[in-house]
Amino acid sequence: MLTIGMIKEKSAIVSEEQTAIRMHSGGLHVLATPAIIALMEEAALECVSIALEPEQTTVGTLVNIHHIAPTPVGSKVTAVAKLIEIDRKRLVFEVEAFDEQEKIGYGTHERFIVNGASFQEKCNQKAQ
Repeated sequence: MLTIGMIKEKSAIVSEEQTAIRMHSGGLHVLATPAIIALMEEAALECVSIALEPEQTTVGTLVNIHHIAPTPVGSKVTAVAKLIEIDRKRLVFEVEAFDEQEKIGYGTHERFIVNGASFQEKCNQKAQ
């Protein structure tokens, strides 16, 4: 059952592939904003997945993230997602990210509950 306050942490070690220069989102060898967002989304996805029906999943629809501090390659980064709002199939999360020194990002993330097979089929039809 989905409950306000559900929380999930997800950690990763920053790799060269996650740098701004490699992700084409900047020119430096620092953790890229898209990589932080991906880790936040992963935490949110896992936060609620245990409370969904087997045929259900969630898809990300909105991110509003502030990336406030740089993180070097090799550092551990942890994203935290907390479910703060449930509006039928719309879920809103408060998200934060930390490296080993400080908070590096924060914001909100929205996901929608969908039937996984139906959603995938709709997408596959676009390829035909």
